[in-house]
Amino acid sequence: MPLGVRIFLVYFLFVGLAGWFVLSTVMDEIRPGVRQSTEETLVDTANLLAEILGDELKAGKLAQSRLPELLQAYGRRRPQAQIWGVAKTQVNHRIYVTDARGIVLLDSTGGAVGQDYSRWNDVYLTLRGEYGARSSREDPNDPDSSVMYVAAPIRDGERIIGVVSVAKPNRSLQPYIERSQQRLGWLGGGLIGLGLLIGGLLSWWLSAALRKLTRYAQAVSEGRRAELPVLHGGELAQLAQALERMRTELEGKAYVERYVHTLTHELKSPLAAIRGAAELLDGEMPAAQRQRFVANIEQESARLQQLIERLLNLALVEQRQGLEERVAVPLRALAEELLQAQAARIQAAGLRVENLIPADLVARGERFLLRQALANLLDNALDFSPPGGLLRFGAEARGERVELRLFNQAEAIPEYALARLCERFYSLPRPASGRKSTGLGLNFVEEVAGLHGGALRIGNVAGGVQACLSLPRG
Repeated sequence: MPLGVRIFLVYFLFVGLAGWFVLSTVMDEIRPGVRQSTEETLVDTANLLAEILGDELKAGKLAQSRLPELLQAYGRRRPQAQIWGVAKTQVNHRIYVTDARGIVLLDSTGGAVGQDYSRWNDVYLTLRGEYGARSSREDPNDPDSSVMYVAAPIRDGERIIGVVSVAKPNRSLQPYIERSQQRLGWLGGGLIGLGLLIGGLLSWWLSAALRKLTRYAQAVSEGRRAELPVLHGGELAQLAQALERMRTELEGKAYVERYVHTLTHELKSPLAAIRGAAELLDGEMPAAQRQRFVANIEQESARLQQLIERLLNLALVEQRQGLEERVAVPLRALAEELLQAQAARIQAAGLRVENLIPADLVARGERFLLRQALANLLDNALDFSPPGGLLRFGAEARGERVELRLFNQAEAIPEYALARLCERFYSLPRPASGRKSTGLGLNFVEEVAGLHGGALRIGNVAGGVQACLSLPRG
């Protein structure tokens, strides 16, 4: 399972469980919270009524007063109020008054007058001087039918002469509880969803950064060119820089070891030829033979110099992970410049040259490397072109790429050699001398093409051989 998925699952479980626990706890607290708030209001109402009814009860005129009529009128009222989106169309308070014995003297519903309520907790506790409250079901089988009762004492000095109780059905509070729970549920769900979205984005970002570093490490381990990914954020950026330093150290050490072995192997042959010629020159021999051995020494010395220079150039290119500059390079002018540099060699071989590159065609890249790459291609083409042969530069734009072609009239490349042409130190004998080159030129061109994000292709065509170099269009 990917690390990002595992991080998200852990985050999901944590946020989901924590959110569910908090939301569930708050949901469970809404109902008692609303009822506690309502009870506090009922306490105030009961105490207010106790003060209002006190004089009538002390005078014994409660039943003859206008209070029964007022309470009945109160019960018939229709408020038509909109309370936070909930319509209130009737009053819900029930009010009854008992004497000091607990006998109901006054009831807003008119149904309990004369009944003994002395054993109900609201009346019983209040008559004893305690806080009187109770919650009773109107229907024993219906938990939603409970009614909250709160009582307050009616006093004559310090003596309790009666009790006024105010009741409110819990069912009348349910719309407000449900509305609060619904709003809180949507809000809590939204916050949990937002938290999970943020967690998902964080996991995706972390996973994407780790994937970039993984691809970079894999490319380095496979010896492929790779640019260090740009990462933002403390530890990840430090990890990327640490990987880059490690790559540089390891590649540098391995590269030096590889090139020491390569150089040692490639220098053996020319050094052996030079040493053998020198030993022979130490003895007596005809002048013509002496001249031939001196020429061999000069040729092998030039070969050594060329080998070392090309190895150094190739090493510089292979060690680079990117271009130092990206400028517009006119291809026709570059080809003309190289042809002028090889004019003496071209004239000596009697070659026919055609430069068909459009004047306005431009590639984008590092001019120095492109010049060296084209010089190697041209040098290779000149080595295999027969006297009086044709040499032709061509190019065309293909979307965002430019394809530069160099054709030279020559014998077809053997099938067995086609796949190995860009292999380091692999070379075919030159038709004119029968000698092989260093085998580094085409390998250098391929490395330059790779640095530019392009490719090198060499193959047989009608009448000769063609090299195609793909480059970014300027």
